[in-house]
Amino acid sequence: MIAVTGATGQLGQLTIDSLLKTVPAVEVTAVVRNPAKADRLRARGVTICQADYDDRRSLDRAFAGVDKLFLISSDDTGMRLRQHQNVIDAAKTAKVGLIAYTSILHADTCQLGLAVAHRETEVMLKQSALPYVLLRNGWYTENYLSSLPSAIQYGAFIGCAGDGQIASATRLDYAEAAAGVLTSADQAGKVYELAGDEPYTLADLAAEVARQTTKSITYRDLAEAEFRAALIRAGLPMPIANKLPEYDVAASSPNLSK
Repeated sequence: MIAVTGATGQLGQLTIDSLLKTVPAVEVTAVVRNPAKADRLRARGVTICQADYDDRRSLDRAFAGVDKLFLISSDDTGMRLRQHQNVIDAAKTAKVGLIAYTSILHADTCQLGLAVAHRETEVMLKQSALPYVLLRNGWYTENYLSSLPSAIQYGAFIGCAGDGQIASATRLDYAEAAAGVLTSADQAGKVYELAGDEPYTLADLAAEVARQTTKSITYRDLAEAEFRAALIRAGLPMPIANKLPEYDVAASSPNLSK
């Protein structure tokens, strides 16, 4: 049995879609916080188990009989480490045969603040004595494509990545990589540094969108604070407006460019 945590999220759903290309649905478990949001997965025939990273007992129930576990990192940055420890402890109790964890590209040497929790989770996995494999994912291309409508409307991408080279890949790319690892033998102890093949700048992205849409679109590079202020003026919620500039700077650094 292969279990996928965070299964109603974008990466979780895509990973299950990829698994079902080669694995019978009865051998896949979707671990979700809210089963009411799992209708699409339920319709595909996978088992739905309710569990929350904050509820150890629910994790114990969900992992019973699981051979391989795909641990998609928590998006609750303040509680991430405690939640990950709950998952690892429950997996150990259930005698899970392999944990695959979504870490960050070059987690062991990455100097970015968002790498700290991933690096510490890798340490927790090592200390657990459970077999594990690390999927160190780079940046998601969708982080930039989500702004396509406004870029086309106003004729410009805005950001604060400078001339940084971004080696992003799509969520589907990362999902297919995860499914491949989960369905392959002898993965324990392996570390996969995952990123796009061809790095690009945001100016390159703007030029490509301009080419494909035949519209005049440029990239306007802003200071981090200026970009944040622009996002706030655009009506983005404060947590998102604070995070996006940080991620923009991070994505353009050597830490996330392969």
